Amino acid sequence: MAPEHSGTAGASGKTGSRVSVVVITHNRREELLRTLGRLAELPEHPPVFVVDNASRDGTAETVVRVHPWVRLLRAERNLGAVGRNVAVERVTTPYVAFCDDDSWWEPGALAGAAELLDARPRLAAVTARIVVEPGGAEDPVVAELRDSPVPGPEWLPGPALGSFLAAATVLRTDAFREAGGFSPRLWLGGEEELLATDLMVRGWWLAYAGELTVHHAPSAARDATARREDGLRNTLWFGWLRRPLPAALRRTWRLARTVPRDAASARAFGRALAGLPWVLRERRAVPREVEERLRLLEEEQRRSAARRYVG
Repeated sequence: MAPEHSGTAGASGKTGSRVSVVVITHNRREELLRTLGRLAELPEHPPVFVVDNASRDGTAETVVRVHPWVRLLRAERNLGAVGRNVAVERVTTPYVAFCDDDSWWEPGALAGAAELLDARPRLAAVTARIVVEPGGAEDPVVAELRDSPVPGPEWLPGPALGSFLAAATVLRTDAFREAGGFSPRLWLGGEEELLATDLMVRGWWLAYAGELTVHHAPSAARDATARREDGLRNTLWFGWLRRPLPAALRRTWRLARTVPRDAASARAFGRALAGLPWVLRERRAVPREVEERLRLLEEEQRRSAARRYVG
């Protein structure tokens, strides 16, 4: 990690926020500038950390010039989701909100998330409602979150979840660190599933909070096929790492039958199989109560219109 540019805690220099925001970016300068402009306007004035994953489009230099209040961390290579771990090492607030370079939090949402977490010591994370811009329509995954089949205690602020979407979630900083953050093995693409499960194994709860809102303006600068390949590989690895053997085999078989029969899927399965030696070394099947939540979640995901391996 190259030397960082340390800005003030927020656009106005205020330091009262209980939530820091972490953004990872790679070669999306214009989208990032829009996101930072939105974050600068938040009434919470959160400390904002940007991890530039070795961009080649002048992202880092532009952030220093246009948004000198941001705390910029420059990675010498593309760290993927692990860039978030690097930033969280430097976070001093009790909570951390993740944000992609093409998404931003609605004013008041971070303060609302902090209040929900303050009142519930065993709640590790709250995931917000996602609206897609332009237009403001709800992301299709919102229905899945709102109708989560995962059972949970009555004190949760909304439906219990078995996983979360990083760019729409505020987490308890200590819980994130306790669970080890995002796995370097998975890099990027469905990386939340493993972390969420490791949080649940440690007794933490995850919940959907529909009163919180995140805006997402999907970037056109993305390789959909590469993202599908990484996501499928990581889904296979997660099952092999944490699910009991019957469940892992069932999920593997279902994916083999349902994903597109093309070169990208073949590469994903090949890369997953190539990782079997380390997967078997690091495999830790979850306890029964956590597996029951994952099983219910898997059944719901099978019917979900928001989860398709396409691209």
